[in-house]
Amino acid sequence: MPVLTAAILAAALAFSQANAPAATPAESLTLTRGQASVVLSPADFRSLPHVHLEADNNHTHATENYSGVLLTTLLQKINAPIGKDLRGKAMTTYIVAIGSDGYAVVLSLAEVDPDFRDAQVIVADAKDNQPLGKNGPYQLIVPEDKRPARWVHNLVSIRLKSGE
Repeated sequence: MPVLTAAILAAALAFSQANAPAATPAESLTLTRGQASVVLSPADFRSLPHVHLEADNNHTHATENYSGVLLTTLLQKINAPIGKDLRGKAMTTYIVAIGSDGYAVVLSLAEVDPDFRDAQVIVADAKDNQPLGKNGPYQLIVPEDKRPARWVHNLVSIRLKSGE
């Protein structure tokens, strides 16, 4: 009987490992649309074009300076309908940004598209020319929100979904 139990446990373990999601490095950022995923390493992220912005943080009562990548630039890596392609059924597309602690927020794709909104939503990797520290390595920054409740710190995943 113990040999059979060991065989069953070994088979169950092999099955679970084969069907488990692939492990990603701790400091990576995963972009997902449907079954397609792109995993960005810190080096991949640093190689992307960066922008700088000032944002008022109601929690700290200060204007903060961030550097990072436009969210739309990241979404282009998973073929998000941006610009002229954002119309019709695509207008139900939304983003779920998730932090390492499970905190998640939702933004409509139109909220981050420069054809619809002037404010630049970014994924920051630096504040005041320094790494984000305890809030990083990545943080979603949604300027012009009255409260920074959608500023996801320790951002690990950005998922593009359809509302249909």
